[in-house]
Amino acid sequence: MVRVGLLFVLSLLTAGCGIGPSAVSTSFADTGDSSIAAMSPSLGLGSGSSSGGPSSGVQLAAYDGMPKGSWEKAPKGALADRDYSKTTLDPEKALVQINKYRAQKRLKPLKLNAQLTSAAKAHARDLAKWDRISHYGSDGSNPWDRVKRSGYVAGVAAENVGTGQASFDEVLRGWKESPGHNKNLLLADARDAGLALVQDPKTEFKTFWTLVLGASM
Repeated sequence: MVRVGLLFVLSLLTAGCGIGPSAVSTSFADTGDSSIAAMSPSLGLGSGSSSGGPSSGVQLAAYDGMPKGSWEKAPKGALADRDYSKTTLDPEKALVQINKYRAQKRLKPLKLNAQLTSAAKAHARDLAKWDRISHYGSDGSNPWDRVKRSGYVAGVAAENVGTGQASFDEVLRGWKESPGHNKNLLLADARDAGLALVQDPKTEFKTFWTLVLGASM
């Protein structure tokens, strides 16, 4: 039950796409296909857009907890047979892989950013605490809220999450194979990134990966 969660958008319908024979990914989108999760403070959030943001008058952070239908849990024992003893994350090495992929598309490299890393870590810890995959935090926060809280003044931001993967290679491969996640990896306007991994063997998902991309104003 490896999952990758992408696409923070205002309507939260669930669409699935496969990573492998027994793996499922989850996207939260307003259409049946995957679409980008980039956000900016001034543009409306919409599928297929390279930027967007919380729509005027919508206060998503006001929810008391994750809104119904915006998160998923793993079936009990779904990943019990996987070996996570060698699972680690080296953010610098991971970013080299992402930038190598971006370079193939003639896109500018990303730099590690402490504030976006803080946002990524906070969300990964929150997902692990509740053993869920979602783009909402347990306090109802959305990716834009968390980037703002970190102190990063974003002109654009995007988030990819994944659960259950045993290595960064695995989660990156899943993101590449999912059209919406891939759009985030190749977000042309992005300049900075934060990466995080939280492991908890007591959870059903076991691993919780978060990538936050952004460009400051």
